[in-house]
Amino acid sequence: MSAADIYPCVISSISPEDGGGYVACFPDIPGCLGIGETLDEALADARQALLACLDALKAVDREPPVPSSSPG
Repeated sequence: MSAADIYPCVISSISPEDGGGYVACFPDIPGCLGIGETLDEALADARQALLACLDALKAVDREPPVPSSSPG
């Protein structure tokens, strides 16, 4: 199971007035998000961002936040 599978992800649509598409974020890690024209693109982008955030925390010897809940 990867980190992207244990952190809850929230996906929201972006209004057409704001360009449309979707934004996916991990509430347990503020500022960690991804965007895309489709749900799949937004989720893939968010997963890459999550892995980068977790790597950055590891690089400075900080523990990642405990997931607030597990999906499913």
